[in-house]
Amino acid sequence: MSGARIALSLPHLGGTESKYVNEAIETGWVVPLGPNVNAFEASLQKYLGDKVYLSALSSGTAALHLGLILLGVQPGDEVICQSMTFSASANPIAYLGAIRVAREACRW
Repeated sequence: MSGARIALSLPHLGGTESKYVNEAIETGWVVPLGPNVNAFEASLQKYLGDKVYLSALSSGTAALHLGLILLGVQPGDEVICQSMTFSASANPIAYLGAIRVAREACRW
């Protein structure tokens, strides 16, 4: 084994990221909301059309949580979740008092 690292994913940087990070720090908008998020939501809403509703969220966990709420998941409901996953994938199920049903990632 050569000891070379294999990256899980390489970042794609277009060149303007530092400008926006510095702008966020300088203006105090380092929380999940702010003018850039509002502009992104408005731009995406315009692109998708008037009959589509959307909301940019702070994380994938928040997106899963909201998705489960919108699906009507209630305490005691069973929700299938991969057994080999990051805990944030399963946490929204617990937040709602539902039961996580683990399924194997692969069946050979």
